[in-house]
Amino acid sequence: MAVEWEQVVIQAMKPGDLARWWLKALGWVLTIDSDDEIEIRSHPDFVPGIVFLQATSPKVAQNRLHLDFRPDDQSVEVERLLKLGARRIDVGQGKASWVVMADPEGNEFCVLSTRRE
Repeated sequence: MAVEWEQVVIQAMKPGDLARWWLKALGWVLTIDSDDEIEIRSHPDFVPGIVFLQATSPKVAQNRLHLDFRPDDQSVEVERLLKLGARRIDVGQGKASWVVMADPEGNEFCVLSTRRE
């Protein structure tokens, strides 16, 4: 049996706003924009994507699943994301090589250290 990872689903209080924030953050493309579903992908024909759906209540605890990103330059990427509206957060990571951040609705994600050649 073959299986393909299609997408990550994020429920949000304002799914359209959050999807557009992630579009800017990742530089991806909008592939579905309907009243009940918004999807973004790195390229229209590539999966996985991220789908944003309406949440019924605000986020209240740390995510049990989060996204990690490996940039060309960690410090430059962290500053760019901060300017877009992300914020640094502490989830008990201590001294780590990655930076834990949250999107405008509080969903955690990590910006990993710059990949070494």
